[in-house]
Parts: sequence; structure tokens; C-alpha cells
Amino acid sequence: MADFDLADLQAFAAVARARSFRGAALARGGSASTLSEAVRRLETRLGVRLLNRTTRSVAATEAGQRLLERLEPALDEVQAALEVVDGFRDTPRGVLRLNVPTIVARALLPPIAVGFLAAHPEVTLEVIAEDSIVDVLAAGFDAGVRYDERLEQDMIAVPIGPRVQRFVCAAAPAYLERHGRPLHPRDLMLHSTIRHRFSDRPAFALEFQKDGETVRLDPPARVIATNLEMELAAALGGLGVITGFEEVLGPHIVSGALEPVLQDWWESFPGPFLYYSSRRLMPGPLRAFVDYLKASA
Repeated sequence: MADFDLADLQAFAAVARARSFRGAALARGGSASTLSEAVRRLETRLGVRLLNRTTRSVAATEAGQRLLERLEPALDEVQAALEVVDGFRDTPRGVLRLNVPTIVARALLPPIAVGFLAAHPEVTLEVIAEDSIVDVLAAGFDAGVRYDERLEQDMIAVPIGPRVQRFVCAAAPAYLERHGRPLHPRDLMLHSTIRHRFSDRPAFALEFQKDGETVRLDPPARVIATNLEMELAAALGGLGVITGFEEVLGPHIVSGALEPVLQDWWESFPGPFLYYSSRRLMPGPLRAFVDYLKASA
């Protein structure tokens, strides 16, 4: 059989994994049309259709799926061979792409990133902050940061940031003067609240814990947002009771702009984890980042 262009094979694998020419192009930093031409060229050489395309989706044919299953280990071996050469360099270099929740990007990652980048001047850090669930590998990221309940089982997880965090509850003094202070979580059913939601799901129910008792409730909301700044502005403006990360609300409680409420019921939970695939070889920048986290723990 004639030789095949490695770039065409890599293009096919990227599109098949992402199930999208556009998604694969964004992950690789190229164009969808270039990937389409590469796949078409490969199909012509093989004489077999590898991908079924519609205006809304891309899916591997049976032949394409069989090829992908055999091709991915081979491409990993090629990457491993190249990384052997990279190993002769003293300094990791290249781009580290991370997908993280907005709270991590805002409050937890910055000091870690500054220290890591200072130690590795030839690494570029690219961070996408979003709260929706993303397949980090299909989207072209090297790793993601998530909390324990949202980790995928086949991923390797490394602690990042504080190991214990809290959700705290507070309101502006002016709001509490007008509406009174809730003394039990169920009192929030008589209050206006400011709620956070992810872009791909409804607002979360509020959860409080005390002495082994858990109270979950869905009180009336005055503001529901996916943006922490909007939620914070609403709370500071006296629009309702807000529940959120201590890293966000804490400074405003200390300053007196917000007053804490229901403190005996504040919920603690484990901090986040960096996670990455156990089935792929680690790029140099990711390996250096993992080593930095472990050394800083």
C-alpha cells in the first residue's frame, strides 16, 4: 500500500475525536476547510468513507471507527518518539491549555499560574474559564480543573489549590434591615436570593449542613446569573441573600459591605483537582505543571 501523509492521519483522528471539523480546527489552531481537505484526501487514497458528514454533525463510519482505534496508539507512539527528543532540552516549552471553572480562574489559579510561569519561562499558559461540562480532550485542552463530583472516572486527578473550601451566605446590611435576618435555612423561602447557574443547566438548589443535618431548598430568586460579577453586584446592591464561594464573598464580609448569615450552616467541601487523561502521553508543559503542583503541595 502506498505511503500516507502523517498530517492527514492526524487530521482524521482529530476530527473523529471531536466529531466536528470546526471543533477540531479550534483545538489544533487551524482551519476547518484544511481538515476537510485532509480527510477527503485520505478517503480517496483508501477508497473508503471514514466520516459521515451532515450539516449538523460528523460521525465516524464503521471503517473510520476501526481505523481510529488502531491509529490512536500509533499516533501516541509518534508523539512519544518526538518527546524523547524534547527530553534532551532542559526547559519545558510550548503551550499548556487548561479548561477551568470560573471560580478557579478568578480566585485559585492566578497565584499558582504566576509561580509556575516564573519557574518555566518558555511555557505559555492558555486558560478558558467556563462552568459547563466539557470533554477536555475532544476540545483540545491538555487538562481541566474540576471538583470531585464532576471528575470522570478514567482520568488522573491531582489536587490543586486549597483542600477545603466553603460556601458562605451573606446579604447587604440594608437588605437585612428591610427584610430581617434568616435564622434557619428554611427562612430563605421568605427571602429574595441571588443564585448561580451553569450555562448548560438550571440554577442549583441551595444546600446547608449542620450537626449531620442537610437542608436543600429552592427559594425565590431575584437574580440568576452565570457571571460572578453580576451576582456580587446584586448582593452588594441589596437585592437579596447570596450564597457563594468564601473566596469571592469573604473580602466583602470583612469590609462590612456584606453581613454573614446562617454561619452555623455554612457548608465545607473538598477543593478542586487538576485532571487529565490516563490514556494519553503527557506533553512537556503539562508534565511540568503537574510536577509543580506536587512540589508545592
